[in-house]
Amino acid sequence: MSDAPKAINLALQGGGAHGAFTWGVLDRLIEDGRLTFAAISGTSAGAMNAVVLADGFDRGGTGEGARERLRKFWQGVSHDGPSVGGSDIIDRLFGFWDVPSFSPLAYWQRWADLVSPYAGNPLNINPLRNLLESLVDFDRVRHCRSPALFISATNVRTGKIRVFSGDEVTADAVMASACLPHLFQAVEIDGEAYWDGGYMGNPALFPFFDGSACEDTLLIQVNPIRRDTVPTTATGIMERVSEITFNASLLREFRAIDFVNRLHEEHRLDDTRYRHNRLHRIDATRALAGRTASSKLDTSWTFFEELHAAGREAADAWLAANFDAVGHRATLDLRDEFA
Repeated sequence: MSDAPKAINLALQGGGAHGAFTWGVLDRLIEDGRLTFAAISGTSAGAMNAVVLADGFDRGGTGEGARERLRKFWQGVSHDGPSVGGSDIIDRLFGFWDVPSFSPLAYWQRWADLVSPYAGNPLNINPLRNLLESLVDFDRVRHCRSPALFISATNVRTGKIRVFSGDEVTADAVMASACLPHLFQAVEIDGEAYWDGGYMGNPALFPFFDGSACEDTLLIQVNPIRRDTVPTTATGIMERVSEITFNASLLREFRAIDFVNRLHEEHRLDDTRYRHNRLHRIDATRALAGRTASSKLDTSWTFFEELHAAGREAADAWLAANFDAVGHRATLDLRDEFA
């Protein structure tokens, strides 16, 4: 039996602070060492995890470099953890949920959905850009061909998805992928305006079909598809609408992949043009049980450490149950997801 690592594509969902769960998953997968990452598709926080991971691998030559860079990134995002710069601004911009009710930030929280960022944030301050640029050598990342990177954003004018890859992977592309329109001004790239990629691809799976020879894709999902309770408060309703919106494109891709897989199994497709795609998933449902979507803005280091530990635990369980299936069969029942 070969001891060579198995190749897999990574699909990293966006989800704000919940991306720390993805950090924990990646940390454990890299530590395990039995998988290599052929390509990564990332959106929003998933895009940030993707470029930081790619930079770390290329910079350090080993997985330890990637693990170190990921930790530094999440420490920098945290408003009360060991800082690598900019955390005071991040606290002011994103620490909505921990502020006192009389704080000016509390008023911003209440009115965030009503006030345009062009008025509320006229200088378009986004400390995440400074943090990313301090940690990621984008020139290095653009010249890195393994793993291949696919970063999704939404074109504001057309409503279509834009996938940045290769030489297009810049700090602007990542910030476009993570541009929540009620907080930040649209990111302009080559004369086009972009918002968060989660609206049209969270994450996009189709780039793997042409951009990677690997037939196995591991989705790290942080947005729950199902909730067992029906929200009745205004906040709860809006949070559930957000979750459904940011999973809609993923469910459509599940249906399309399942359809192609069935046609392939029935020998109704040209094998030289179409392939069977095996999907796997590690999800944060258990880790985020009892948490609402508002915790996506919880930037406390304690919360990040909690999600990191949960991500490592989930990855460990997935490896024990499903590693042998990689390269042979899917472990995610797509039909069950949309039926």
